[in-house]
Amino acid sequence: MKTRPTTQLVPHTVDGKTRMVPVQINAPAPPRDWDRLVLNGVTGISALVLTASVVWSTASIGDLLAHAVIEPAAYGAAVVFDLAWIACMAVEWLARYDEDRAALPRKAGHVMLILAMLAVGAHGKVAGYWEIGLIGAAVSALAKGLWTVVLRHQTPPLDERTRAWIQGELADAGASLALIPVRRQLQRAQGQVDAERAAIAGSDRGSVDPDQSGPAADDPDADVIGIRPGAVTTKDAVRIAWDSDIRDDEAVIRYVAKATGTAPSPDTVRRYLRALRVAG
Repeated sequence: MKTRPTTQLVPHTVDGKTRMVPVQINAPAPPRDWDRLVLNGVTGISALVLTASVVWSTASIGDLLAHAVIEPAAYGAAVVFDLAWIACMAVEWLARYDEDRAALPRKAGHVMLILAMLAVGAHGKVAGYWEIGLIGAAVSALAKGLWTVVLRHQTPPLDERTRAWIQGELADAGASLALIPVRRQLQRAQGQVDAERAAIAGSDRGSVDPDQSGPAADDPDADVIGIRPGAVTTKDAVRIAWDSDIRDDEAVIRYVAKATGTAPSPDTVRRYLRALRVAG
């Protein structure tokens, strides 16, 4: 039996204290996975065929387009023909668990492959070698066909119920993702509404009431020393209210608005109050 060195944790006790320490042992080596080796080899062959197809198509179509435009532009446009159906094939692979979503990139890939083959064939006809054009067009077909076989082999078969279950899970995840920008939009809109309300409240608070005779005796701010509005910051006003034994959040917010002359952020006031409660 073949073995290979590996590391294993074993208990080791010194002075009555046990720890798990690593030791080197020879463990049985697993048998060689020939299926995986063969699949890796086929995948490598497919990659080589795909590379050859892209090079051949780009050279042929680029030479064809070079009759009308400069060569850099011609070859830049030529490489698009193969990259288009390769990208569709990649999207089809990503949607392999959802047959409905994979249908569109599969059909689009076939259409783009046909266009690339027609372009290669047209180059052969223009060059006067229609046989070479047909053979060159077949290279792209062979590359896509080989990759289709490889990808289909690696796609696990799923029954209808399992596919429906996966589609439901993907739908739930998609709904959660879709709600993220919606929540952000709602938060921005709510922030604008709160800012507008605060601005209106601040303008109303700054107006003079001719019938107001003064603060009532039971006003929670009655014992607070009056100061000129705008002369202190929000933090200073919160500290003054705290030192005057005002503990109610709403009462402190009202006092800060009166002391600073502007509507404070309730979250800011509550944050300062929490810090004072922790410190006190």
